[in-house]
Amino acid sequence: MSLIITDDCINCDVCEPECPNGAISQGAEIYVIDPNLCTECVGHYDEPQCQQVCPVDCIPLDENHVETKEQLHDKYLKISGQA
Repeated sequence: MSLIITDDCINCDVCEPECPNGAISQGAEIYVIDPNLCTECVGHYDEPQCQQVCPVDCIPLDENHVETKEQLHDKYLKISGQA
């Protein structure tokens, strides 16, 4: 499943440059994650990089966008032009 940034976000700007898929952008009030681009870093890293750098731990799994690791890998292949 993709990740989501909660209202606890402090707009510290550290997550956006860490996303290898460009899924994170500045929203109206806080950063947001595009579920169509988020692969939880599958295909790039073993762990979601945004979660690793977030100082307030505000990036949980998005229960509204449930995906298996296989689906995330397929999405990664499409995003990276390998499918």
